[in-house]
Amino acid sequence: MTAMTTGNPSRADANRRRILDVALAELLRDPDASMDQIARAAGVVRRTVYGHFPSREALISTLTDEAVQALADADAAARTGADDPARALARSVLALWATADRYRLLIALAQRTVTVQGIRERLAPVRAAKIRVLQQGLDEGVFTSPLPAPALAYVHEQTLFAVMEAVNDGLLPAREAGRCATVTVLTAAGVPAESATALVAEVSSGS
Repeated sequence: MTAMTTGNPSRADANRRRILDVALAELLRDPDASMDQIARAAGVVRRTVYGHFPSREALISTLTDEAVQALADADAAARTGADDPARALARSVLALWATADRYRLLIALAQRTVTVQGIRERLAPVRAAKIRVLQQGLDEGVFTSPLPAPALAYVHEQTLFAVMEAVNDGLLPAREAGRCATVTVLTAAGVPAESATALVAEVSSGS
């Protein structure tokens, strides 16, 4: 089924935005929510949902794209003005987690439909920024690792995915996860645990 091309464009855009917002809420509430459920919750007929999104997978893919863009925006904003690599990394991970926490159930769902590889490809710009910070830290001796910066960035990325899964499985309280993940990422980059913990506490408090 193809996307709708008739009607008022502004109304169509508003409908699409409402469907996406409602779909996110419904999927976070019930990961198995159907297109019919989403249509009812959005107050539109099923055909309207399919007019914008030809399949449930396409809808989830679009939501995933928006989540990744939100992560990229949070990462860029967090690193602004932070010249020290360790502080930049701490601010980045805390900001990424604050954003990812909202989407973590969606990301878990997307791994079933978009695939992990698809998510990894979408995260390429965020990863590239992280590689630059890690390389700076390695060059300056702030970080120490037997891994080159690109490989270390993958370790950090998978750490965040693992922490999200731990929260989803009830193994870690969500309120503690951001700080725990950030300390873990810093220590993986070679920052001593005591220093990493102190830095995360400082950054978290807004100092």
